[in-house]
This record gives sequence, structure tokens and C-alpha cells, in this order.
Amino acid sequence: MEQTILVWALIGVALILANLPWVSDLLFFVFQPPGGNKGAWLRLLEWFVYFLITGGLALGAENRAIGDIHEQDWEFYTVGLALFAVFAAPGFIWRYQFRPLLQRHRGWQ
Repeated sequence: MEQTILVWALIGVALILANLPWVSDLLFFVFQPPGGNKGAWLRLLEWFVYFLITGGLALGAENRAIGDIHEQDWEFYTVGLALFAVFAAPGFIWRYQFRPLLQRHRGWQ
């Protein structure tokens, strides 16, 4: 039961962290970006750092649940990165498709 809760909590944290760069205009929710505008490359860099943080949390959860960390090859991390990209889809769509559409048609901020 504890492992199941740990896995679902990790998935929830991954979903939140994958979408943070596109939801906030602040860098890591704390710093004002240089020039006052957080561009696409800075968002991708922030997203990748969140991926690394999620991986660290996953390693810690694996160590806590099993007591050992299994070795993985590059394929595992590639699939993890792809899954993290899929998790980021709602925030990306919000930032680059839905939000500009609302601003254009409703004068929404």
C-alpha cells in the first residue's frame, strides 16, 4: 500500500513540475527572468531542471520503497524524458495556444 501511494504521489509531483515553466512567468517561481521576459529557451531549460529534480525524487522514492536503486541504461532515461514531455503538454498548450487565443478574442490578460 505504501509503494502504491508513493508511486501516485511521484506521478502527481511530476505532472505539476512538468507544467510549472509554462504556467509562471517567474524563473523557478522565485526569480524575475533577465530582461523581464521568460523566452521559450529559458522555459525549456527550467523544464529540464524540473525533470532532473523529478528523477532525483524518483531515485529517493525507489531507495525508500525497495531499499536499493536499480541500474538503468540510457533507454530508461529517454523514455522518462518522453513521459515528462507528455506530462508537460497541458501547460505548453495553455501557454502557446489557448492563452493567446483568449487574449486575442476577449482581451483577457
